Amino acid sequence: MGLLVTGERVLLAHRHPLRRHYPDCWDGVGGHIEAGESPEQALVRECQEELGVTVTRWRRLAPPVTAWADDLELHPFVVDAWRGTPTNLAPDEHDDLAWVDPGTLGSLRLAHPGLAPLVTTAMSR
Repeated sequence: MGLLVTGERVLLAHRHPLRRHYPDCWDGVGGHIEAGESPEQALVRECQEELGVTVTRWRRLAPPVTAWADDLELHPFVVDAWRGTPTNLAPDEHDDLAWVDPGTLGSLRLAHPGLAPLVTTAMSR
């Protein structure tokens, strides 16, 4: 899962209401790691596929965690440099993208209870 940060905001994607996992809520960008792919390679690929950006600098935000409601392993990264303008290239997955002030996270329906603390950590580094 990638959290793109710029200034005092983080880019979140609103998951399409028809998604099987975590529908109708806000989340970072990302997806499944393909066979033979590292988490870092998946981050770069997913940001290109879903946002049309080329990630140029990232760092691991936390050790891999098991998703709170499912048996999914998340690899959280903060992305602070990229080429291109984030655009929703996956409207079947996300129906909106938004640059969010971390202070407003409490008013959003988030995909995971641990997402807000991850955003706080991403913004403090």
